[in-house]
Amino acid sequence: MTVRGAGIFGLAIAWTCARRGAAVRVIDPGGPGAGASGGLVGALAPHVPENWNEKKAFQFDSLILAEAFWAEIEATGGVSPGYARTGRLQPVADAAALDLARARARGTETLWQGKAAWRVCRAEEAGAFAPPSPTGWLIHDTLTARLHPRRACAALAAALRVRGVEIAAEGEDHGRVIHATGAAGLIALSQALGRPIGNGVKGQAALLRFHADAQAPQIFAGGLHVVPHGDGTLAIGSTSERDYDDHAATDGLLEDLIDRARDALPLLHGAPVIERWAGLRPRAKSRAPMLGAHPLHEGQFIANGGFKIGFGMAPKVAEVMADLVLEGRDAIPEGFRPDASL
Repeated sequence: MTVRGAGIFGLAIAWTCARRGAAVRVIDPGGPGAGASGGLVGALAPHVPENWNEKKAFQFDSLILAEAFWAEIEATGGVSPGYARTGRLQPVADAAALDLARARARGTETLWQGKAAWRVCRAEEAGAFAPPSPTGWLIHDTLTARLHPRRACAALAAALRVRGVEIAAEGEDHGRVIHATGAAGLIALSQALGRPIGNGVKGQAALLRFHADAQAPQIFAGGLHVVPHGDGTLAIGSTSERDYDDHAATDGLLEDLIDRARDALPLLHGAPVIERWAGLRPRAKSRAPMLGAHPLHEGQFIANGGFKIGFGMAPKVAEVMADLVLEGRDAIPEGFRPDASL
């Protein structure tokens, strides 16, 4: 089989299919993680535990699968993806937000099946690496995890090589074909069909030199993800831009984001910025991943539209795509099918 695209969806699908005994080849002119999957942030964060739907349930399953998924990849290829399930802290803005947070905590008792917790705690219980909170209360969830996107792609590439999977810049299709071509693929599909099916949304992020404890939690405050990695760096992200002149350029929007992150977490003042990044994240019209039969190529498949949650969704996306392509077993949620964006 052939997987076109060596972003997180393509690499994860190739890995899962190879584990099941398939002969797989990955083709991408840019190499592993050349697009949005080569970013900096790596926040594997769940949706809020309320108004439960198929997308939230799918993401929950994937986040639970992630620990074993990434551990096997690291053990096979010898490259760490930087994965750790370190949890997340969020400040509680006011009394209404506190009531809502407590209601969500009750909801997790059923929705998260005892596999993770969402609780409200006093800010002083959270330790030094915690955001200021106007109410003195924080939300702490234990489902959120992090990884380093580039290292995760490198870890998958290394594990695939051990499995005998070639990752090539070009080549012909052989066997079943899966298109996991990111923003460029969604834009090309929209052009071919003459209507918007999906696009690329620009995101900007920054990497700071900051040594946090290896198990320091993520922070989500002011709409920003602050993700301490295990290598003495910390990622901040991201913007979400529909209109832009240069998808790869960073600008004042990122500088504002960095300032906001330092205001949300004063510990970051003085931490130097060591890298700025911008790229296009693939967003399908439905906002959910687009999985299933390819709309244009009969007998072929598509896996695209990870947008902001591609890394968190990848283990489960890889599982259901392998089920479909290798076994003819269709477990894809209705809202994830290409028809939802057509």
